[in-house]
Order: sequence, then structure tokens, then C-alpha cells
Amino acid sequence: MKSKLTKRQIAADLVITFIGCFIYSAAVTSLIAPNKISPGGFTGIASALNFISGIPTGLTLLVLNIPVIIIGFVKLGGIFIAKTAVATGVLAFCLELSERLLPHWTVDNILASIFGGIFMGAGLSLILRRGATTGGVDIIATLINRRFRFLTVGRIILLSDIAVILFATYVYGNVQSGLYSVVAMYASSVVTDAILYGSDKGKIVYAVTDKPDLICEEVNGRLERGVTRISATGGYTGDTHTMLMCTVRINEVAAVCDIIRKTDERAFIVISDAGEIIGEGFKKE
Repeated sequence: MKSKLTKRQIAADLVITFIGCFIYSAAVTSLIAPNKISPGGFTGIASALNFISGIPTGLTLLVLNIPVIIIGFVKLGGIFIAKTAVATGVLAFCLELSERLLPHWTVDNILASIFGGIFMGAGLSLILRRGATTGGVDIIATLINRRFRFLTVGRIILLSDIAVILFATYVYGNVQSGLYSVVAMYASSVVTDAILYGSDKGKIVYAVTDKPDLICEEVNGRLERGVTRISATGGYTGDTHTMLMCTVRINEVAAVCDIIRKTDERAFIVISDAGEIIGEGFKKE
């Protein structure tokens, strides 16, 4: 069973994605870039190249992402890559728009890094909530993880962000730029996690349902996450049901809950924290 997006869902995705991209872009162009701070990822590369050559940040971001998205379509396919492609295009447009319309504030670097990071995280969380990313490193990390399972997606993204920060530090010619970039990225990650589903590394989703087969098929097919079935009996009714347990990363919780609700509107869902997860698709040791 494959879920299809309705016109209303598509419209909501586009509107919220645009809002998220604009908030993210405003943070980058008004606070982060003017104070020589790197936002990390492909946006960080684009900002540094803009500082060197004056080439528009949005245009550079788009050019960097096009080959990655094409490879992502070939290797991964699916709605996720389609939404990411749209989000990348919207982000490139918003970067150009914000660069022309919004003021560029040169303020105290610690203020710029903290508040810039907060707004970047707020914008990014809206994009993630709609099942997309800003492309670039996220897609590359997913592809590398599929080839080399011992390299987790989070670890790959971390290493790439470190490389981008070092590159930006060299370009800006200031060690403080690199240090403030770390502060900005940390603030962004904390806000993103808090807005999505808290700051823990993972979540456990429990669902008591009468349609376990369909839900398992969807979760396995769309998210490539394993699902454990547990026999459950109602303490009051005595009815027998199936309880599903699925351990996911925080940015996957919304997708799992969406699958469950669409498949079984009467399903009873409980979401709990998972402080540390060891196993396939997570930490190995």
C-alpha cells in the first residue's frame, strides 16, 4: 500500500517549506554571513564563495545541489528526494530574495551566532517537519551510509560540517569565525531538535493497531526502519491486538506517526524517549 499526497497536503508542504526556507535564509543573510560565520553544509560553502567572488549565494547553492539531487533520484528515488529537490530550489530563491530585501547586520559575533543559529534551527525544523531537507550533505551522507554502514549519517554530516567550517575559517582569515560557526551550528541543532521532538538522539514509537501488516509494509518500504510486533490484550475489554514498536531518529517520528494515522485512524500511539540506541541503523557499540 503506497500513500499518495493530496493536493491539500502538497499545498501545505509548499507553504510551510517556503516559510521555513525564508526564516533560514533571513538568518543566514542578515546575521550569519555578514558577521563572517559559516552555517555549515552546502550553504556554508556557498556563503564562503560569495565572500570570495561575489557570486550569489543562492545560485551557488543551486549549482552545488543539482548533481547531488540527480544522483539521489537515481539511487534513492521516492517522495523524500522530490521534496528535498523542491526545498533546495525554494531555499536558493529565498536566499536571493533575502539578500536583496533584508538588512545585513554587523553585530557582536556571539549574538549573531546564537540568534542566527536559533532562527536557522527554527527554519530548518519546519522543512524537516514536511519530510524534506535542504539537500546537499544530507543526501550525500545517506548515500555513503548505504555503501558503508559503519559510517552513520550523523557522523558523516558532522565530519562534513567540520570540513566546511575549516574552509570558511580559511576564507575569512579569522579563527574566531570558525569558533563562532560552531556556536551557531550548535544553537541551530538544539532548536531543531527541540521543535521537532525534543533533544534526545532517538524516539520509540509504540502503536496498538489492528492493521499491523500494512503499517509494517509502509514503515519498512518508506523509511527502511524495522518494526517489532508484540501481542497485546486490552486490560478492560480483553480484546487481542498487535502492538508495534519502532525505534527511529527524531526527524523520522513525524513520518512514522503519519503512516500509522493514515493506515489506521483508530491506532493508539505512544512516543517515548530513547537516550541511547545500539543496533542496525544506529550506534554499533
